[in-house]
Amino acid sequence: MSSSDDKTTHFGFQTVAEDDKAGMVHGVFTNVASKYDIMNDVMSVGIHRVWKEAMMDWLAPRDGQRLLDVAGGTGDVSFKFLGRAPGASAVVCDMTESMLVEGSQRAEAGNMADRLDWVVGDAMALPFADNSFDVYTISFGIRNVTRIPDALKEAFRVLRPGGRLMVLEFSQLPNDGMQKLYDLYSFNVIPRMGKLIANDSESYQYLVESIRKFPNQERFAAMIRDAGFENVKYRNLSMGIAALHSGWKI
Repeated sequence: MSSSDDKTTHFGFQTVAEDDKAGMVHGVFTNVASKYDIMNDVMSVGIHRVWKEAMMDWLAPRDGQRLLDVAGGTGDVSFKFLGRAPGASAVVCDMTESMLVEGSQRAEAGNMADRLDWVVGDAMALPFADNSFDVYTISFGIRNVTRIPDALKEAFRVLRPGGRLMVLEFSQLPNDGMQKLYDLYSFNVIPRMGKLIANDSESYQYLVESIRKFPNQERFAAMIRDAGFENVKYRNLSMGIAALHSGWKI
């Protein structure tokens, strides 16, 4: 029988030991933390902000809800959630402390300090009790998790009955020709942007490769159902460059 040391996964297009991936991902986001928000704007021409607003439209935040935003980085999603529901509260959870530090220094964080907490934690082993949250979100982070099914099971565990999961992630275009054009842009332009703006092309090469390795919309929806969620649906954004997946803990 194989030991856990023999298990492998992908880090972009590389095959690596499962035990090594988390540290490698941590290194990527530590390297890009100070330029992360700028690079998101440049890479998506600002469209990631529109996608996050679409996420909020579907979520319809309400006062009294408690949000857990996993891989929440610099806090974008939590800020938007609390902006729409001033009587709600949120926890930003990320395994990269430097990302949380960047977020906590933003003006929005100061304005929402009484409703917002920042916690270092692993999506596959969340440091929270069962049935603790009304809403769980993860944006552009699930593809970086070593074992996605484990992260989805943890999401199910920490949500209260009636709680909702929503995932925003890069996905697959339905047309092969369009996908090839998008890949040309991704692989040729984004790492060069990373070099120019963040002085780090390798981290952005990984990010592009990780998008291509992520399951398509239907496969990922099936993984959410396997974790126990019901009424699972998805919506394509920008023709499938990204997608929102929603599920409920019934």
